[in-house]
Amino acid sequence: MQAIILAAGMGRRLKELTQNNTKCMVRVNGVTLIERMLRQIESRHLSRIVIVVGYEGQKLIDYIDTLGINMPIVYINNPIYSKTNNIYSLALAKDWLCKEDTLLFESDLIFEDSVLDELLNDERDTLALVDKYESWMDGTCVKLSEDDSIEEFVPGKRFRFEEKDEYYKTVNIYKFSKEFSNTHYVPFLDAYEKALGENEYYEQVLRVITMLDDPGIKAKRLNGQKWYEIDDVQDLDIAESIFTPVDDEKVRLIQSRYGGYWRYPKLLDFCYLVNPYYPPRKMKDELAANFDVLLTEYPSGMKVNSLLAAKNFGVHQENILVGNGAAELIKSLMSRLNGTTGFIRPTFDEYPNRYNRENSVDFVPDNQDYSYTADDVMNYFDQQDIQNLIVVNPDNPSGNYISKTELLRMIIWAENKKINLVIDESFADFSDEENNTLIAQEILDSSPHLYVMKSISKSYGVPGLRLGVLASGDTDTIQFMKKDVAIWNINSFAEFYMQIEEKYRKDYIAGLKKLRKERARFAEELKQIRGIRIIPSQANYIMVELNQSISPKKLLKTLLIKYEILIKELSTKINGRNYLRLAIRNTEDNDTLLAALKAEIG
Repeated sequence: MQAIILAAGMGRRLKELTQNNTKCMVRVNGVTLIERMLRQIESRHLSRIVIVVGYEGQKLIDYIDTLGINMPIVYINNPIYSKTNNIYSLALAKDWLCKEDTLLFESDLIFEDSVLDELLNDERDTLALVDKYESWMDGTCVKLSEDDSIEEFVPGKRFRFEEKDEYYKTVNIYKFSKEFSNTHYVPFLDAYEKALGENEYYEQVLRVITMLDDPGIKAKRLNGQKWYEIDDVQDLDIAESIFTPVDDEKVRLIQSRYGGYWRYPKLLDFCYLVNPYYPPRKMKDELAANFDVLLTEYPSGMKVNSLLAAKNFGVHQENILVGNGAAELIKSLMSRLNGTTGFIRPTFDEYPNRYNRENSVDFVPDNQDYSYTADDVMNYFDQQDIQNLIVVNPDNPSGNYISKTELLRMIIWAENKKINLVIDESFADFSDEENNTLIAQEILDSSPHLYVMKSISKSYGVPGLRLGVLASGDTDTIQFMKKDVAIWNINSFAEFYMQIEEKYRKDYIAGLKKLRKERARFAEELKQIRGIRIIPSQANYIMVELNQSISPKKLLKTLLIKYEILIKELSTKINGRNYLRLAIRNTEDNDTLLAALKAEIG
């Protein structure tokens, strides 16, 4: 068996990275795509490698000569690479196709060794390697029958998103038997090229062949093996995190993305915090049904969106504003505060990170749960000269909760002390105490020193919309912040969500009940794992303490590398102790994490 690699293309979407280099000379973690592929092929002891070159072809040949590849390499030049597509490159190698069984590769791929082994170890002699379609994939897809027959090739221009669950993506690695090339592929390649020209793709020939009664080719489905096609710099960035050989570096690269994990479809994210039981399917369908107009129309300005938020939360328009996530509002509000500010540690770092540490005072609860009451907070800050106090309730990461009655006492205390009190209730809806919000007109009217922050993204499970609100009786600060943020600070999708949100209030309440039930079950299961201590939580996450013999960083690395599970370890927040914060997902996902934890430390 031989290998044929198509490497004539220019790789325009990689821009400056391919200005003077062919696409397969782009480096992933310091190793070029072509070197990695050649060494993988060489280790399988094939008879030869045929490479079709074009753009910067001589530079590629010279580079390969430096690699010390011991297998015979044959080069074929495509002199009109800029005017043709890969059907012409493969046509140049058709004589080689007819001589021997062949593994066919495109040169812009990176894959783990097991991908190659899947093809070689399969007894079937002619196969198209495919993988279940995911949102990051682009290009030709196929539909398959139960016996792996290819029912249909679906080129990009015929892709239908409503059918995406039926699709498998071609990996662009094929195994062709010598007989298949002679009796099927090459004759159809010649005919197709003559009829439709050279600016086509070789998959189109396979599309025609699969229409035959006996096409001679089947699909080989991957099952979790890793591969990536590199077309642009974002693909390159993701490939580096997936294929880095150093586990610590992989952890660092993935953590540094701060989200966007939909590009890693098999990753279970227990780090970032959302509501797994909301929004309901009908709301998603309503958003999708209005996609075209929301995509192509401008959103309203701050005045209208404040009106929507006021309607949803039952307050006056002048007492509330909407942010591009709570983070935008936190930045603006913290810039407005003056004097010394009190914080409770550990907490959500966005608040203290937005304030001068020289003007900050920290209260750290003196217990292993980092729990505290309203009285603990008031007694401590009674002894401090502060002008502002930040309270996250439930707190992050501890999940500590202060009841609404106790918060109302704290509001009166702060007013008497002339302290601006910021209460972040982003996770309050998840607590067992219902109807506990402080965003109520009578509370705001009587408490102009109170500022209530709420992340819609976290509470309502729509982080992609980036929504948050701030409510206060201090209308001067609200007005200042409305001018401080951009007039179009949220997009049309977020505005439309606020427009329809009220219709789904019952679904939201039902979702909160499901979350509370699953939190209790999840906590009980965690308690059964040796080496884990649970900290009681009223949020959509649970902080746990590990036995001192268990390293949080090592556990994080093991779960990510071995199980593709991402957790939050808290060494940067809590020094000297072994704490994790685990988001609460649905039952199936939570059970996956529980099984992994039991296997590693239980």
